[in-house]
Amino acid sequence: MLEALALVLCLACDTPVDGALRADVAAVDVELVLAVDVSRSMDSEEFSLQRAGYVEALRHPDFVNAVLAGRYRRIAITYFEWAGTVRQESAVPWQIIDGAASAADFAAKLEARPFGGFRGTSISSAVSYGASLFHGNEMESWRRVIDISGDGPNNFGLPVTLARDAALAQGIVINGLPILVRPSGTVTDLDRYYAECVIGGPGSFVLPIRNASEFSTAIRRKLILEVSGAPPPAPVLKAQSAPRPYCTSGERDRRIYSDPYYPELDR
Repeated sequence: MLEALALVLCLACDTPVDGALRADVAAVDVELVLAVDVSRSMDSEEFSLQRAGYVEALRHPDFVNAVLAGRYRRIAITYFEWAGTVRQESAVPWQIIDGAASAADFAAKLEARPFGGFRGTSISSAVSYGASLFHGNEMESWRRVIDISGDGPNNFGLPVTLARDAALAQGIVINGLPILVRPSGTVTDLDRYYAECVIGGPGSFVLPIRNASEFSTAIRRKLILEVSGAPPPAPVLKAQSAPRPYCTSGERDRRIYSDPYYPELDR
């Protein structure tokens, strides 16, 4: 726990200074971390649809055209999977995407990764690990983005708001792709939870997936928005009568589930 807290609170900041990018690193339009949920609340169909959605989006001409429309005509991208902990063996290392061939190459590496589900949902670990990947990657940009997809609230590790705030302090933007096809029962409005507790930074957005048929188009739309820096979709609506999501509800429910004598007063 102490090591994880140190990682969150002590991340070095590598953002450009004095209005210029460093000359000794590769300049790109955006550095993008894809952090994908593989917790066991995701079934095999969702695993397959999610993976296929990323592979198809990366190969799509609209994504490639968005990359080529930038100032530097290239981006940097990396991918990893997470559940209760980060699955480092799932990572696809940083790669520069500068056209259809490099995009297809990255997609092929992702497609070749084996499937595997694991216990727990630690969004905080995914955010903290994702933030650490920007340091020492020999790339520089004006925008650094972590893209979190998942189907449940944080219930392992540090509170998600602590990890989020530490990343935002480094100038990192966090976007959310909550999967509401068969969401975790611990949070009824997962899109609202992501909006209140997970995302942040200039232009950040939540883009929910509500039906299995939406995976491919939603992921492609999300990647194009992140690469192009275009205005995000309308923010998640928060009805006046709806209670503010409880950002530690996942941790609370996990404790209740694992300890039937957990005090009713704390529920």
